[in-house]
Amino acid sequence: MRALWLEDRVLGARGDVPRPASPPGEALVRVTLAGVCNTDLELVKGYYPFTGVPGHEFVGEVVSAEAAEWVGRRVVGEINASCGACATCRAGRRTHCPARTVLGIKGRHGSMAEFLTLPIENLHAVPDAVPDEVAVFTEPVAAALEVQRQVAIDAGARVVVVGDGKLGQLVARTLALAGRRPTVVGRHPRKLALLQRLGIATVAGGDVPPCEADVVVECTGNPDGLALARAAVRPRGTIVLKSTYHGGAPLNLSGIVVDEVTLVGSRCGPFAPALALLAGGALEVADMVDQRFALHDGFAAFAAAGAPGVLKVLITP
Repeated sequence: MRALWLEDRVLGARGDVPRPASPPGEALVRVTLAGVCNTDLELVKGYYPFTGVPGHEFVGEVVSAEAAEWVGRRVVGEINASCGACATCRAGRRTHCPARTVLGIKGRHGSMAEFLTLPIENLHAVPDAVPDEVAVFTEPVAAALEVQRQVAIDAGARVVVVGDGKLGQLVARTLALAGRRPTVVGRHPRKLALLQRLGIATVAGGDVPPCEADVVVECTGNPDGLALARAAVRPRGTIVLKSTYHGGAPLNLSGIVVDEVTLVGSRCGPFAPALALLAGGALEVADMVDQRFALHDGFAAFAAAGAPGVLKVLITP
């Protein structure tokens, strides 16, 4: 099958990748649309030593499965495939299973190919009324919703989202839908204008008042965002870290201790609420799609996704 292939931090296009065989309990899915995430870009830079087909945002159609009722269904899928039997899984922390594989990130070929496999229990059927261009946002919307599952944010809380990119947009929009009033700090006028059109407050650059925010969500995708988040949070406030990137970030740990700041790491989130939110139409995402590419133009897709000011880039296998 045709696929993008990442090896030794080199991205290539191949036409000889074997079609994946679905083991017991898994489904074979024909990918109809895949999204390029910042994590995909960081994998190319060496964020994690992954070899194989990248990509973890997708919508597709089930081609074969042991459970016949899934065949022909349009689906999205949770990206962590856990063992289900270890102490971590039994404790309900399956996304942290030490034996897990992760779609397009760890030990499992991803969505930038004609086909992929995932456990049937990871799949979620897409309602007929939800177009592929909307359903493909399910995974990042779930990641955005995870913030509200991890941190109790009062209605009157002062919330700052650092970063106006793909994830920052979704975090801010989901917070606003939940009745919170986030302020987004960003560097790109067009991206900030999308949020302003939705009634979300924005500030440019580093103009956010220092040490005033109760909760800061860091979504920049680069080490510089952490310093801005640290400057914005009040003593005994909370910083939620969403960025993954190659390399480290400077942090004055003494300041964290003195101000008693809580740091919360945050990644994957709940698919069912995310898909329901998209199906209900309250969460707008279509305005975030900037460009589409065919699979054989994968190089161009990654280059476009990494360009300043660009939001979501989609790939059609």
